[in-house]
Amino acid sequence: MTWPEDRCMKRVLIITYYWPPAGGGGVQRWVKFVRYLRAFDWEPVIFTVKEGDYPILDPSLAEEVPENIEVIQQPILEPYTLYHWFKGKPAQKTMDANFLSQGKKLAWQDKLAVWVRGNIFIPDARALWVRPAARALVSYLRQHPVDAIISTGPPHSCHLIAQKVKKKVNIPWIVDYRDPWTQIDYFDDLHLTDWARKTHVRLEKSVLNQCDAIVTVGKTMAEDLRKLTSNRIEVITNGFDESDRPATAMPLDDKFTVTYIGTMNDARNPIVLWKALDSLRADGHPMVKEMEIRLVGKPEAVVLKSVSEFDLQGCVRFVGYVSHKEAIDYQNAAHVLLLVINHTTNNASILTGKLFEYLASGRPILCIGPAEGDAAVIIREAGAGVVCDYADVHGVMDFLSEQYNHYLNGGGQLKKADLSRFLRKSLTARLAALLEDLCAEKK
Repeated sequence: MTWPEDRCMKRVLIITYYWPPAGGGGVQRWVKFVRYLRAFDWEPVIFTVKEGDYPILDPSLAEEVPENIEVIQQPILEPYTLYHWFKGKPAQKTMDANFLSQGKKLAWQDKLAVWVRGNIFIPDARALWVRPAARALVSYLRQHPVDAIISTGPPHSCHLIAQKVKKKVNIPWIVDYRDPWTQIDYFDDLHLTDWARKTHVRLEKSVLNQCDAIVTVGKTMAEDLRKLTSNRIEVITNGFDESDRPATAMPLDDKFTVTYIGTMNDARNPIVLWKALDSLRADGHPMVKEMEIRLVGKPEAVVLKSVSEFDLQGCVRFVGYVSHKEAIDYQNAAHVLLLVINHTTNNASILTGKLFEYLASGRPILCIGPAEGDAAVIIREAGAGVVCDYADVHGVMDFLSEQYNHYLNGGGQLKKADLSRFLRKSLTARLAALLEDLCAEKK
């Protein structure tokens, strides 16, 4: 995709820690925005880390970044390097983002790391990046001005970088909340001192009040943020890209498959599914012997343990991490797609990016999560499947039995609802409109 050099475009600086070769939903969100911003006369400039400590790698995402996008990389001192040394791990080994929720007792070194993470490195482990990154950006912007700034977090250190830059160059600044800050489910697990907790709260409020607008991925998170600030808040969800879909319908798997995409940790361990399969097996249902549960992504030790405890190794296949393109192929071939919303206090606000690609596949969705959460509302509106509570064993059994019967009778796609509002290009149009609106207000 190339563009005429004389085309008049405004420039937007996007501050993000996660960028290819990093993988995961947070990277996909901004790769897709960047892919389509030029169509709305905005030229993106990326500011990111040099050699970041990424738990997931997907170099294939770099292929989706348009030609000639300027990417500025700033070195970072990662405290996890010291942590690896302290634990006797290889220096190149990345930090597991889910080590707080792996369902196992933490060693004393890990407990110390959690305490240091929450009380010393505020707001997060990328805190040492804030000052040098802000200095580098202010210097860059003197020679290469932009019309607006967007910071996306986590890590919320990206917002502190933008905040410092904003003080030097008074241009519109959008804060993108992919996940909460002080309202994140594991915030209380950081063992914060009273001083540290107040510092986190103070910093978050200063960011929310000093930016020009806040973008977040779901309605519930937006409502939670409105309790912290009176600033402008817009909901721009994640979505799916039509260009990622196959040109023709893919054949379904020969086996009856239930497929999950993404990391599965303690908070996403679908105990209700394991119990449902155990009950179906006890009832003599043939499905359990003939089906395959495909876990595409990284499962934590607690999931492996659950599968073993329920003696389901014969029907559960651990695929491991695959590229984004391969993940979509797995989705399209599945008979049922499994979505597990974190079993945490803030689960109503969780709107995982994979949901929208699940919807685009047209495959029935089994969602395990809160009945009134943001994800549940979208699934019901789209007529895309069922939402079962974390203890609804019979609901899961009934849905799987129904879908198994469809499989025996030849399968079939769901009737798709109008999903155009979740197209990546449509969502980028909304982001571009917000940028234009903020720039007009500054004139």
